[in-house]
Amino acid sequence: MHTPVQGFSKLTKEEKIDWIAKNCTENETKTKGILKRYWNSDASLQKVHDEFIENTISNYYLPFAIAPNFLINEKLYAIPMAIEESSVVAAASKAAKFWLTKGGFKTTIVGTEKVGQVHFMYNGKKETLFQFFNTIKSQFLNDAGVITQSMEKRGGGVTDIELRDKTEQLCDYYQLHCTFETLDAMGANFINSCLEQFAKTLKEQANLYKGFTADEKEFEIVMSILSNYVPNCIVKAEVSCPIGDLTEGELEGGKFARKIVQAVHIAKSEPFRAVTHNKGIMNGIDSVVLATGNDFRAVEAGIHAYAAKDGTYSSLTHATVDDGIFRFWIEIPLALGTVGGLTSLHPLVKLALEILQKPNAKELMQIVAVAGLAQNFAALRSLVTTGIQKGHMKMHLLNMLNQLGATDEQKKQLVVHFKDNLVSNASVKEALEKIQKD
Repeated sequence: MHTPVQGFSKLTKEEKIDWIAKNCTENETKTKGILKRYWNSDASLQKVHDEFIENTISNYYLPFAIAPNFLINEKLYAIPMAIEESSVVAAASKAAKFWLTKGGFKTTIVGTEKVGQVHFMYNGKKETLFQFFNTIKSQFLNDAGVITQSMEKRGGGVTDIELRDKTEQLCDYYQLHCTFETLDAMGANFINSCLEQFAKTLKEQANLYKGFTADEKEFEIVMSILSNYVPNCIVKAEVSCPIGDLTEGELEGGKFARKIVQAVHIAKSEPFRAVTHNKGIMNGIDSVVLATGNDFRAVEAGIHAYAAKDGTYSSLTHATVDDGIFRFWIEIPLALGTVGGLTSLHPLVKLALEILQKPNAKELMQIVAVAGLAQNFAALRSLVTTGIQKGHMKMHLLNMLNQLGATDEQKKQLVVHFKDNLVSNASVKEALEKIQKD
């Protein structure tokens, strides 16, 4: 691409592909073939996918997998996961099987409060601003009634509106800090619509308020937007068992439990370790969030902010051994939805929710938290025993063989070979070459 393109969004899908192939790739024919190979053969279904976002030219596939045998609050689940990373689904499944006979996973919802804010600048008297806010607080709810009435009928809506003085952080900066209950919807559009109405009410009522000077009435609305940090929308998931039940081969259960606790404490105190520790947790969380059509970027941002809530980035999981009982748990913010958005449009998302027995938002929060906890347990279990690479590289073996062009028969032979041999790029290449020579 050497010159900017004008009106790209107005081109047809075919014209977009022609332009991309000609201007941005080396082989036009190959590019067009790859893009069209990933189209759905059902034109109406492809149209649904095309209209999810702008400038769509094809579909991008991720594996859609199942991690079975999750016992959550005495109920069995097979959990759908969409992810490209080798060993994630296998690790989650292994952790599910491990805890299946030890009582399974227990979960609780701590809170479901969502947050949104109207950010504005005001350089008048603080006392006058707070007096003004107290006189018009009910007006915010009245003016937003058309937006909130449907949500309120279902038991949700706006739960509070608070004026916050943020001038110590930024000169003249104030905000309306608003909280919401959005039930089974993630609620982003609902919250943003309410906030924009609140901003309009704030400005209109300021112009009418006799307590303001002419200058004070001219405060500036900067923006109105939900927050993806939801520290009061919390779910907790945990497992526990006597330390004797944790015996791993030659590693006695008590020692195994202590090593897990030490590993968690290291992640609590060392940010370099905590980031990778929590990334493993997000392998489980993101894959279920993605499979169920939720916003994994919002979830990531909120959870990582929560991991740093005490002033330093730290582990999201916790572990203890008390009176011979090992406890392992996670407590995280999760703003999820099971209605609206892709949940009613994407066929695989609808199927994923059906596989999960059509959960409501609270139930989905619990399932997702369990997936994160299971993933972390599986990773720590490997780290404190055999090391992470032994299992991970074996799961990565097929990818490596595909890259090297191995046939199906060669793959079968090498999978057997590497059951008892170290997997590395060099060893796999060497073993394949040997088979090819024979």
